[in-house]
Amino acid sequence: MLSYLTRIIIALAVFAGLSGFRSICLAQAPEDECDFSFDNRAVYWTTEREMSLADLAAYCAPVFWFSPDEPTTDDKEGKEIRMPAPLPFEEDRDKPVVYYQYNRILVREDTLGPGYIPDAEVKGNSMLDLHNIAAVKLKYIAYFPFEEGVGAHDHDVEPTEYRIIIIRDDELEDYEHDCEKTHYIIAIMRVTAEAHGLRWFYNVVETDRYTRFPMHLLVEEGKHGMCTDKNSDGYYTPGFDVNKRINDAWGLRDIIRGGALFTGAYQAWMSKVRRPEHRVFPPLPEDSPLRERHSENGEYAPENAIYELRAFPASEMAGDDALLALKMAEKEKRDWPEIEENTDLNRFGHFMSEELALKAFAISMRADGDLGMSFVFPFFIVRNLEDPVAGGFLVHRMYLKDKRLRDFGWMLMYTPSASRWIDSYFAVGVEWDKEPISKESKEFKTKTDFVLETGIKFRVNITKSPLKFLSFLTDYMGLRAGVKNKGFFDIDRLTYVIEFGAGVF
Repeated sequence: MLSYLTRIIIALAVFAGLSGFRSICLAQAPEDECDFSFDNRAVYWTTEREMSLADLAAYCAPVFWFSPDEPTTDDKEGKEIRMPAPLPFEEDRDKPVVYYQYNRILVREDTLGPGYIPDAEVKGNSMLDLHNIAAVKLKYIAYFPFEEGVGAHDHDVEPTEYRIIIIRDDELEDYEHDCEKTHYIIAIMRVTAEAHGLRWFYNVVETDRYTRFPMHLLVEEGKHGMCTDKNSDGYYTPGFDVNKRINDAWGLRDIIRGGALFTGAYQAWMSKVRRPEHRVFPPLPEDSPLRERHSENGEYAPENAIYELRAFPASEMAGDDALLALKMAEKEKRDWPEIEENTDLNRFGHFMSEELALKAFAISMRADGDLGMSFVFPFFIVRNLEDPVAGGFLVHRMYLKDKRLRDFGWMLMYTPSASRWIDSYFAVGVEWDKEPISKESKEFKTKTDFVLETGIKFRVNITKSPLKFLSFLTDYMGLRAGVKNKGFFDIDRLTYVIEFGAGVF
């Protein structure tokens, strides 16, 4: 019988497609008995079965790292920083505040009894039975009274999501020590900084042995989009600090605070250098193994502000402030947490991989001398194929055109991203062109040609536009303008291609 963790690893490999995944159970254990620090993704371990929602949030919480020119900090540094702020209707204790929200809790299939014990009075005092829990989806939500730059508004609410698994030490097959009591290990597997609310822009990092916790989140100047900083060096390095959908990830663009919107590829000049005095630290509990790295003479974060953690309240608490209520509702999980019972292998695999495969289908009207329709879908039908060298995507593109849509073409298309305002593309494939043998004949002959097409694609995000009702199908509408030729070495026919429709590709 496979252990629970072994099945987790298989699920990760099969469903999430993680290459080079180094499992906790395969890491080299230290000589100290029942010390699980050999895998840095393990942020805490305990023999206590029960833990409150507030305590788990504290053990995993991130550091927020501001630009030296962040407008909401009012030029303050170190212990004087008061951002992120408490929501306007809550008590202000003259210290930074960050909120937590448990969106989902997965209860194991091999257990008896509840995994979650609610507290009707204080949600943060609700308990988790770590023996019965497989994983949780936990969000940290930062509030800022205002933002500056393109589309500036009051009441900025910015979330970051953690995927956390709970492992029992007796499930670590290669762990040599026989602990007297069962230990429960809390490990962070993925962090998603939800920059600007559009999934293609999210800064996603699958954690590994190079990740340092507490995770540092670089806060975009003025706009407050969050960006993961895997090694806590204060710089955004694409492919390292973010390792999923690298070409589409927003990164950290401090320059848009000035009013210019750059939606092309990330460039290093878009980010300002972070300094240690502009960090705001989490309230790590006294027994957290993460405190030592940020302590001096036994004092934790002596030169920096430490924020308070609170449970994220219901949007109704905003009262008559319609904008605040809207911004909170956009990030709110109603009646959180959602409890999922009897989590099996397939369900766990889906939990770890969900939201990495986004809506990547497209349908467009097409004109290339003939009128028709074009369809684009992922290379693996339900999952995208990313270029491991240059980034970007390889997708299938099919089109039907001419009278009664009798002609058919298939292409393999490459595009550097799925979300940039303007992008190039390149496609090669085959076209089958049916033509009548003569004007009077009802019989057709089919000509098969190699086709090559290249051009540019313009995309518009419709989620904030009057067409947002279509966003359940796609986040984008777009226009493609290209040139297509038939023939491999000899060009038989050169035509322009215009397409307009819905979808990222």
